[in-house]
Amino acid sequence: MAKEAGLAITTLSVDDSGGTVRAIRNDILSFNFATPRGEQDVTGIDKSAMERLLLLADFSLDLTMSFNDAAPPSSHDTFKTVPSTSVARTVTINISGQSLPNEVLFTDYSVARAADGSLVTTAPGRLSDGTVPTWA
Repeated sequence: MAKEAGLAITTLSVDDSGGTVRAIRNDILSFNFATPRGEQDVTGIDKSAMERLLLLADFSLDLTMSFNDAAPPSSHDTFKTVPSTSVARTVTINISGQSLPNEVLFTDYSVARAADGSLVTTAPGRLSDGTVPTWA
């Protein structure tokens, strides 16, 4: 695959609290995700450089969205139950034919009005089911 820009993401969908897939990429202004691994320092006193072991895998996602409370599949309709439920949701990101699905718990849904009048929402999510994040 060639080098590519991040234009026109083909899929960024999130299940609502009822399990219905919501294609909300039109409301998403920006996002970042990470697939970090824990690490353990196992350097013995006989070494002059670090020794490490890889530990558990993780996934995190941070969404920044425009406030949209229209009928589904709007972002507000998708995330409005985050403060009152602890339902894991399937998140699917597809970039250039590469898909990264994960089960995610969203830990917050915040709404902020800036001095310029813009109304922006954010929703951070973290891996919930112990499945190693894997690109398909």
